Amino acid sequence: MKIRADPWLSLLAQSSGRNSLPATRNCSLPAATIADVALLEVRNLTKVFPLGESMLGGGAKGEVRAVDDVSLDIEAGETLGLVGESGSGKSTFGRLVLRLIEPSAGSIYFKGRNLLTASRSEMRRLRRDMQIIFQDPFGSLDPRLRVEDIISEPLVIHERMSRSTRRARTAELLDAVGLDKSVLRRFPHEFSGGQRQRIGIARALALRPKFIVADEPVSALDVSVGAQIVNLLAQLQREFGLTYLFISHSMPVVRYLATRIAVMYRGKIVEVGATEQITTGPQHPYTRSLLEATPEVVV
Repeated sequence: MKIRADPWLSLLAQSSGRNSLPATRNCSLPAATIADVALLEVRNLTKVFPLGESMLGGGAKGEVRAVDDVSLDIEAGETLGLVGESGSGKSTFGRLVLRLIEPSAGSIYFKGRNLLTASRSEMRRLRRDMQIIFQDPFGSLDPRLRVEDIISEPLVIHERMSRSTRRARTAELLDAVGLDKSVLRRFPHEFSGGQRQRIGIARALALRPKFIVADEPVSALDVSVGAQIVNLLAQLQREFGLTYLFISHSMPVVRYLATRIAVMYRGKIVEVGATEQITTGPQHPYTRSLLEATPEVVV
């Protein structure tokens, strides 16, 4: 009997407590709660980054097609796992759908509205429903701000409320992510990586969004802490009715959390389907290579 154990698989299964869920796969909302109409519709999305002058002379320039003619739907209430190796275009795609960067071609519809033709005032309203959790919990928090100011910043920009009301909302958000309100006046450097990521998640939840892009949210954390964050995200999805685009290079994490999986390779979506379908019967060679690179128990 030969056993190769993936630490993610065992730790996700072992995670328990206030911020954890039972170790079952596909911890998104039940199918009955998922709407028939897509919350996000992406059509032929392309992002081309120009390169500098050729080192061989002649002034010739090239380009990188980071996202190449991608079409994808995400339904309300689901978690779509976007998986692929580093450099495959996953994070660029996540930023494109939020219009944090502008596409070279294609269309993005959120709640039926074309984001690429939306006015500045429309985008301001729509951004309340679209948030991001960043990969780096150390670089994504302003070291000069206290926790209270970091989490409440979206409320200052988008909501009209008193300081006392904002503080109460911020304390509620801290409680939702498993932190005590006593940390409100502390600075980011006083926290561990996992705690900082919880603060980032609380900030993303401040405006009660419908859609969150989670861009490699556990890749900068050690496995045990990352497993706690994954379980927290699953719990929050149920509590707040969230829809996730969950970006990761880890197939075990995506398999655990996602309703469906899209596989990205060199800027293109090469395969998309239900989690069980992708993980047990992959059709594309690249998907098979990702699964084969994942240690598992072999009897």
